[in-house]
Amino acid sequence: MSKPEAVNSQITDATAQGNLKVVGEAPAIAVANLYEATSQAMSVAAQNMAAAQQRSAISAQAATNQGVIQIYGTAVTGLEPPHNEAPCAPAGKGAKT
Repeated sequence: MSKPEAVNSQITDATAQGNLKVVGEAPAIAVANLYEATSQAMSVAAQNMAAAQQRSAISAQAATNQGVIQIYGTAVTGLEPPHNEAPCAPAGKGAKT
C-alpha cells in the first residue's frame, strides 16, 4: 500500500464547504420540487375542468336543439289538414258564389 500523503488544509476546507452547501440546500430544493409538481398537477386539473365544462355546454346545446326540432316538428305536423278531406276548390271557374 502506498503511504498516506499530507493534503493541504485549504483543499480539505473547500471540499467540506462544497459538501455542506449541497447538504444544506437539499431541503429547500426538495420543497421547491414539491411546489412545482403540485402546481403542475393543479393546472392540469383546472384544464380538465374547463374541458369538461365545454363538453357539458356542447351536450346541453345539442339537447336543446333536439328539443326545439321536436317542438317545431310537432307544430308543423299539427297544422296540416287531415288526409281524408278534399282540398278546397279554387275560386274562379265552376266555383259557386
